[in-house]
Amino acid sequence: MAQYFEVHPDNPQPRLLKQGAMLLQKGGILAVPTDSSYALVCHLDDKDAVDRLRRIRQVDEKHHLTLLCRDLSELANYARVDNRQYRLLKLGTPGPYTFILEATKEVPRRVSHPSRKTIGLRVPDRKGLQLLLELHGAPLLATTLIPAGETEPLNDPQEIRERYEKLLDAIVDAGACPLEPTTVVDLTPMGAGGDPEVVREGRGSLQALGL
Repeated sequence: MAQYFEVHPDNPQPRLLKQGAMLLQKGGILAVPTDSSYALVCHLDDKDAVDRLRRIRQVDEKHHLTLLCRDLSELANYARVDNRQYRLLKLGTPGPYTFILEATKEVPRRVSHPSRKTIGLRVPDRKGLQLLLELHGAPLLATTLIPAGETEPLNDPQEIRERYEKLLDAIVDAGACPLEPTTVVDLTPMGAGGDPEVVREGRGSLQALGL
C-alpha cells in the first residue's frame, strides 16, 4: 500500500521527502510531480526496481527511460558532453527539456538504449523534485506516468492513488502539473559536427535553445 505525502509545491517539507528518499534507497517506486507531468521514479542502480518500473508502465527495454539529474555537473557523469552540447544544455536547464546524449559507462547497460547506447537526461525545474533528488543524493530513473493503453499522463494525485496504490511505494502530491510533455532534443549528431535534432516539441521553448 503506497504511502501518501502531501507536499507544498513552493515550500516542500524536507521531512516528508526524506521518507520518500529512504523508500527509493530500499528499491521503492514513487509517483512524483515534475515540471511537465507526473512520473514514476526509482533508484538508477537497482535492477529489480527498474524491472518493476517497466512492469508497472508495461513497457519493454526498448522504451527510453529518462535520467533526472540535479544539475549539469551531475548530468556530465552519465553522458558524454562536448563544448557545443554543453552550451546548449546550459540554455535548457533546469527546465522541461529531455536531451538525448551518448551514455557513459556510469549508466548501466540495461537502462540505456539497447542499440544506440544513448540515454535521455533532464534537469527538472520543480522544487519538490529537486529536493528529493538532493536528499536521494543521486540521479533517478524516470518514466512519464501514462497508464498502459492510454495516451495521456495522469495528473490528479488522488486518481494516481486510486489506480496505483497497490503497485507503488509512495505518491508525492504537490498538486497538478502543467500536463505538457517535455521538448525532446537529440544532441548526439552534434558529437559528429552535425546539428541537434528535435524529436518532440513540447513545453520547452525551442527559441530558448536557439533552435
